[in-house]
Amino acid sequence: MTYCLAAIVNDGLVFVSDSRTNAGIDQLGVFSKMHPFADLDGRFFTLLSAGNLATTQEVVARLNRDVREQAPTNLSNVARIRDAADYLGAISREIKEKIPEQQREAGFSPDADFIFGGKIGDAPHALFHIYSQGNYVSPTPLAPFVQIGEQKYGKPILDRIMSADTDLETAALCGLVSMDSTMRSNASVGPPIELMVYRAGVPGMHTHLVYQEDDPYLREIREAWADNLRLAFERLPPLTFPPTKVRLVDS
Repeated sequence: MTYCLAAIVNDGLVFVSDSRTNAGIDQLGVFSKMHPFADLDGRFFTLLSAGNLATTQEVVARLNRDVREQAPTNLSNVARIRDAADYLGAISREIKEKIPEQQREAGFSPDADFIFGGKIGDAPHALFHIYSQGNYVSPTPLAPFVQIGEQKYGKPILDRIMSADTDLETAALCGLVSMDSTMRSNASVGPPIELMVYRAGVPGMHTHLVYQEDDPYLREIREAWADNLRLAFERLPPLTFPPTKVRLVDS
């Protein structure tokens, strides 16, 4: 299992991902699920991946190869970011379709989901959830974020905090707390944690951070969030029960 999330706000984009893979209780591994394409002229992209590791690695390798070999369609020459999402979805479908039917019948699943976002030239920045089937959707102003992998534990804070006018720093912190909540409740999600923040309208303005398991800032967030949750709980209006009613029975 894994957990990745991204948010699109007026000021830019935020991406957060864990690095744990799980093929059984004794087969835990560490693989980055954040794949930046930040050195392309006049454009910026970041890809987050979840699902079958072989599929996601082949997709990323194909994207890099197409740029390197200047394929007719690649991330360095697509005109619009939706064209890039179409191109990524087509590659994902193509790789899945190579899997023999016998492997599928034996229980092998090549499925992989992606979060893809970025900016081309002067066009607005954008964000997409690209499904295993290759189609995609964009987040809405009412819920300006997307998640893949283990979603349920980290969603409540996103629902309560994230909006289109949230500033980038708050959006990034919200994403880290969402990740910490997921790690607290699901051992198959774990560090290193990667954070990518892209500030729209400022060429080359992106920050990529990697937090290891013993990072003091992650520990500070975890402890502060737990302490303040307990404090908020203690300040809730007390629960009161109606008075007990005694019913007399005529003997």
